Amino acid sequence: MSKPVVKLLLTLSLLCIIPSFLFALTGEEVIQKMDEMATFETSVSTGSIKTSDRFGTKISTFKAWARGTSDSLIEFTSTAERGQKILRTQSSLYLFYPDAEELIRLQGAALRQSVLGSDLSYEDMTEEKNTLDSYTVVLEGSETVNGYDCHVLTLTAKKRTVAYPVQKIWVDKQTYLVWKAEYSTAQKRLLKVMEVLSTVEVAGRTLPSETKIEDKMKRDSATWMTLDSLEVNVPLAANLFSLENLTW
Repeated sequence: MSKPVVKLLLTLSLLCIIPSFLFALTGEEVIQKMDEMATFETSVSTGSIKTSDRFGTKISTFKAWARGTSDSLIEFTSTAERGQKILRTQSSLYLFYPDAEELIRLQGAALRQSVLGSDLSYEDMTEEKNTLDSYTVVLEGSETVNGYDCHVLTLTAKKRTVAYPVQKIWVDKQTYLVWKAEYSTAQKRLLKVMEVLSTVEVAGRTLPSETKIEDKMKRDSATWMTLDSLEVNVPLAANLFSLENLTW
């Protein structure tokens, strides 16, 4: 084979390889895209939380509002919990109990406390969509989850105030949906596992419609959170995410 032909073949091979390097995503870019796809200007949703443990099965219903990356309000609508609210805004989380007319602020490890005895924590239900503010990211590689090719990433907390010091997540390479997540202590002790069971398409994005959560600190316990309805980019009252509205 002549030298010009060999040189041409080498050049073509390099041209085929270079784009894969040019367009490879960093871990930070994957997280940014993940947060972007999970965030809307505004949203209104309804859903339910079903918890099964050694005491039986309990179902609670809720309505939720969200704005941008950090503002969210959840109001429980089931009979036993009617009127209880969770407000998250500007990195602060508040609980309101109408019967006691009591307002409580949660911080740090308290964010991992159970919501209504479920395997869901307050952090799980109101997690902010600005992950890179709180975590450093390492892109570990790729794995298949539920038949989908996923990025595997390890997130390590930058500060002690976050609920989960270490997270390992599997992010769909096409939709940027988190199919699975493992939450651990700084010493790598597994605290909780989350997996998406089904999805829904909203405004061209793939979002979880049913999620299963298992608290590894509990025995024989699991929680399913189901999304019944979701509207996005709808008008919301300006004072919706305020403490004054929370206690009204």
